[in-house]
Amino acid sequence: MDGIGRERGWQPMSRAAFESSRRPEGANFVGSPAEVAEKILALHAIFNHDRFLIQFSVGTLPHADVMRSIELFGTEVAPLVRRELTPAPSPR
Repeated sequence: MDGIGRERGWQPMSRAAFESSRRPEGANFVGSPAEVAEKILALHAIFNHDRFLIQFSVGTLPHADVMRSIELFGTEVAPLVRRELTPAPSPR
């Protein structure tokens, strides 16, 4: 964020601002797969959205880290969210 921000005249992001952005009400999805899934589900409770788009990297995150993030999203986050949002089968 600081590299892009420097080009646009923004101040560097402080640690406090980063931590604030990753809180449940913040804009960034940073944390364990469970934390990210919880944040998506909290937003779903508000917006009832049926799609979720995410950008995995802004800046210079190493490619291997981006790929690991994509892998965790597909293998852990998405299944957690789907499981929570799939209605239970009705009893017969």
